[in-house]
Amino acid sequence: MFEKWISTDSTSLIAVAISAVTVYIAIILYCRITGLRSFSKMSTGDFAMTVAVGSLFASTIASPQPSLFLGLFALALLFLGQWLLSRLRQRFSTVRSMTDNQPLLLMRGDEILEDNLRAAGVSRPDLIAKLREANVLHFGQVRAVVFETTGDISVLHASDDEQQLSPDLLDGVAEIYK
Repeated sequence: MFEKWISTDSTSLIAVAISAVTVYIAIILYCRITGLRSFSKMSTGDFAMTVAVGSLFASTIASPQPSLFLGLFALALLFLGQWLLSRLRQRFSTVRSMTDNQPLLLMRGDEILEDNLRAAGVSRPDLIAKLREANVLHFGQVRAVVFETTGDISVLHASDDEQQLSPDLLDGVAEIYK
């Protein structure tokens, strides 16, 4: 039993190698056809796409099921679905609001919005770490901190106390968690 767990035959190795190269080329081709949006980090659907492609890639190359053709077909359907969803998101705000998270304000100037931190699942130490990462030296430099739709945290700050934040940078950002 132990031998079966750690050994394989040359036919299986060749099949995995052929599958890996073929699926890898197919993913590159599908990305070229549908565009880089396929792996962007802008919405929940984008995240799901990335996970699904990785899972299909792994299962198609490492096991006989799904077959190579079935794996390539499933990948093509995923890319087609992502492409269609991105077109629908562009055209219809209803689709966009159903699929996209809304960015959330975590700090307004030097004020930490505790309710929004809780709503986003971000701890105060996480926020402080992001401020340090952005080279903020004191809270007075902070103009805004935004929890982005991707889960990233953007720190908008200035070293000059007179510099103001352009309101356009906060378009679509929720001020208060709803």
